Amino acid sequence: MTITLTESAAKQIQAQLTKRGRGLALRIGVKKVGCSGYAYTYDYADEIPTGDHLFEAHNAKVVFDDATLPYIKGSRLDFVTDGLRQMFKFDNPNIDSMCGCGESFNLTGEAKKYIAQA
Repeated sequence: MTITLTESAAKQIQAQLTKRGRGLALRIGVKKVGCSGYAYTYDYADEIPTGDHLFEAHNAKVVFDDATLPYIKGSRLDFVTDGLRQMFKFDNPNIDSMCGCGESFNLTGEAKKYIAQA
């Protein structure tokens, strides 16, 4: 299994797609940003191109491309409430450190090595 999806995350994905009125899945990506290096991106997937990875759990779908896989492999995606904030939250074994604000992360040596080889 590439990632796991909690029931709470699945319900949120379903609710967002229902509110939007269309869409097949939540699209996850990773981009270079911030003081630590990388941050997650979230978007809607109205189609799933050939070659993308599709993961389904609790009647919700998540999709990501090959470039994203090394960053999130083995992760658990949850949806949490922290005070007044509600957000998707990754428990990612590939993260070595996070910035002080928690918005960006740096990868472990093993994950960096894998990405450099790709």
